[in-house]
Amino acid sequence: MSELPSPGSEILDALYRGDQSTVQAQLAESPDLTLYEAAAVGDAARVHELLLLEPGFVDQWSPDGFTALHLAAFFGNDDVAAELLQRGADANAVSQNRLSVQPLHSAAAGGHTGVARLLLEHGADPNARQEGGFVPIHAAAQSGNDELYELLVAAGADQEAATDDGRTAADFRESS
Repeated sequence: MSELPSPGSEILDALYRGDQSTVQAQLAESPDLTLYEAAAVGDAARVHELLLLEPGFVDQWSPDGFTALHLAAFFGNDDVAAELLQRGADANAVSQNRLSVQPLHSAAAGGHTGVARLLLEHGADPNARQEGGFVPIHAAAQSGNDELYELLVAAGADQEAATDDGRTAADFRESS
């Protein structure tokens, strides 16, 4: 499987790698974060500042095909996700890359129940399909996150939804 394009930011590259020392060094060196960097590191004040300067930023896409909401969701930044949603971010935005993920997929992949709850409250589709037919409940089952799993079920997630290769949430639970 091919790699996603680089997000074009040392901070985002380091976050994706889990390299916190590089993230901290970059934050110390370059405090003027882009919207995507601020969303990913959880800098709600910077996100707020940027959206005051240009409200349209909420609808823009990062070089690797994600919105700021996708990044806040993936990295579990509840305050940032709430700010973006309040300012009109689309809870069902589909990434502009081969993954075809929505912010709820990102939150589920990161195991971030709080962000998932916010997204569902703002109309996120609990049965949205991404590449391979994966739905958010598959990620919750695979990680063993029972709280997220139950939240998704309560929101109408189909426990019998199958991936393109036929696996269901029960299959992911068995293999975790």
